[in-house]
Amino acid sequence: MNQPAVLAALLLLGSAQVVAQANPAGPGQAGDYSGMYMFLRDGEFVQITVEDEGHVTGFVSRYGDSESDRGVFLNQFFKEGKLDGTQLSFVTQVVHGVWFEFKGRVARGPGKTLQDEAYYVLEGTLIESRSIDKKVSSSSRQVTFKSFPRFKETSKSGRPAYDSGIPPGGLPLLECLQQLSCSRLSFRPLRFPSTVTAIDSV
Repeated sequence: MNQPAVLAALLLLGSAQVVAQANPAGPGQAGDYSGMYMFLRDGEFVQITVEDEGHVTGFVSRYGDSESDRGVFLNQFFKEGKLDGTQLSFVTQVVHGVWFEFKGRVARGPGKTLQDEAYYVLEGTLIESRSIDKKVSSSSRQVTFKSFPRFKETSKSGRPAYDSGIPPGGLPLLECLQQLSCSRLSFRPLRFPSTVTAIDSV
């Protein structure tokens, strides 16, 4: 390929990136739903990332509540996830005999801007299943998970801190979570004395 053609391709790519940055996904668009939402207990959260064609990836981070993992921070990645319009569903991997299934929708919450808590909420049914001695028991509940505030930049460095499902600029997730924990009095400072990510088989 000759140099003029390469230069033209690079210019087109750069122009596309500028346009994308100048016109981010507006409220209500699927990509805008990506982000971090509160989970069942204070300090727990679910991360949603909407990808192409409604494919959803993410994970649930929660405290273990069984005798073997009580107080341990567990990460349960999605085994499958889908977004159809505003209808959202996901199923997590099995960790220590426990997994979650959510079926519901993404809705606008009371937050006025993306920088407010609960600009979006996940409303629906959460099914928690447990496998003990090869016996499976399930319980369901109606839940509403509020989105965390999204911050455009930090006060010290001025670099992006949190604006979507994945911290932009490669900002480490732990640093991002620490910034969120400091910004919200009811969100406990995150401590990871022992973090376990495991996948079991039922």
